[in-house]
Amino acid sequence: MSREQRGPNEKLGAVLALAGISNAGLARRVNDLGAQRGLTLRYDKTSVARWVSKGMVPQGAAPHLIAAAIGQKLGRPVPLHEIGLADADPAPEVGLAFPRDVGQAVRSATELYRLDLAGRRAGGGGIWQSLAGSFAVSAYATPASRWLITPADSSVAREVNPGEGSGAPLKVGHSDVQKLREAAEDARRWDSKYGGGDWRSSMVPECLRVEAAPLLLGSYSDEVGRALFGASAELTRLAGWMAFDTGQQEAAQRYYIQALRLARAAADVPLGGYVLASMSLQATYRGFGDEGVDLAQAALERNRGLATARTMSFFRLVEARAHARASDAQAAGAALKAAEGWLERSREGDNDPSWLGFYSYDRFAADAAECYRDLKAPRQVRRFTEQALSKPTEEFVRSHGLRLVVSAVAELESGNLDAACEQGVRAVEVAGRISSARTTEYVKDLLHRLEPYGDEPRVVELRERARPLLMAPA
Repeated sequence: MSREQRGPNEKLGAVLALAGISNAGLARRVNDLGAQRGLTLRYDKTSVARWVSKGMVPQGAAPHLIAAAIGQKLGRPVPLHEIGLADADPAPEVGLAFPRDVGQAVRSATELYRLDLAGRRAGGGGIWQSLAGSFAVSAYATPASRWLITPADSSVAREVNPGEGSGAPLKVGHSDVQKLREAAEDARRWDSKYGGGDWRSSMVPECLRVEAAPLLLGSYSDEVGRALFGASAELTRLAGWMAFDTGQQEAAQRYYIQALRLARAAADVPLGGYVLASMSLQATYRGFGDEGVDLAQAALERNRGLATARTMSFFRLVEARAHARASDAQAAGAALKAAEGWLERSREGDNDPSWLGFYSYDRFAADAAECYRDLKAPRQVRRFTEQALSKPTEEFVRSHGLRLVVSAVAELESGNLDAACEQGVRAVEVAGRISSARTTEYVKDLLHRLEPYGDEPRVVELRERARPLLMAPA
């Protein structure tokens, strides 16, 4: 459905020309972005021509998808007013701000928590469909720079007067904070074992809305407030990570930005670094290797002399992933060597943060294998993948599935089709037990690499085994 404007939309036509996108190309991009979010769109070059020449305004999420499609080509966010669609239903900008003021930071985070619930009640992704495609790596620039300049607020104490809200003001104590930390720990275990799309993982946004938001809006001392902001930051980062794992990149970005702001209020520099590392992994996964390097190095810069050896090892590992995606073999190798060195210096009695419990030499080896996969060095991939798979565990099921796919790719690039298919079958079996769009994408990539061998019986069998996984709703 569309409604008509007055005259041609010259702004949209001009930006399309600037981006070098044809009418057919824009229609295809918009349809693809919609499909990624469960929307069935059938726009074609004629539809785009009407938007430009007759000023027709598409309804629903389409204007935001148009802006996202053009923004992806230009490499920057494109607001609706720039393409002459400012009178379309506005997409809320909730969660993208990184306020300097602590009070505003609380409002920004709690607003995002409420928004997510509204989306879930609407069904089918709800509000996130109206935010469709609004991920832009450039949105991380201001949060990262502000965190680097001032990684801690001077005071976060908050006193709520009885007349400011309904009922008596909530007085927050350490026991309230401990409940949030326990919720975060439970969520981490479920996420690793069942994937970000498991129904248990979906309880994290609900916990943020029902539990964390009222506490953040309550009264607390500076000491309790720091702990509260830290626990809320952990949960918010987890919500972002789960959204990332299920392919909701725009939701993940907003959660990450708010998690970083909460970590700053907590004066928890290592936790802020962890959020930046998560941002870096998302940017790298989306193909922005250079920006991934910047985010990882921001995490490293502020943590020198503060974070434990194991924490620094993980940050250097994330940096290596970004260098590898940017095809910088020398920088990736140096970062991997540094990561391994830090890991060797870590000791059992170190005061490592609880959120780093997943990181061991197995995880280092798994990420090193992915670095060498991106650098097209199959021999190194095989070496590190063998180490990564040497201790399979039921605790990190998703990670095990990802490692199997990477192993299959390495075998294929080494000319071992049988071994590649064998590992692929094992990966599909694991992927079928969890809810992870990221794992499914890895399997799809493997099948794409196997297309030249499509008539081989082993490849046919693997494709058939993967069919239910690939046909499952996102």
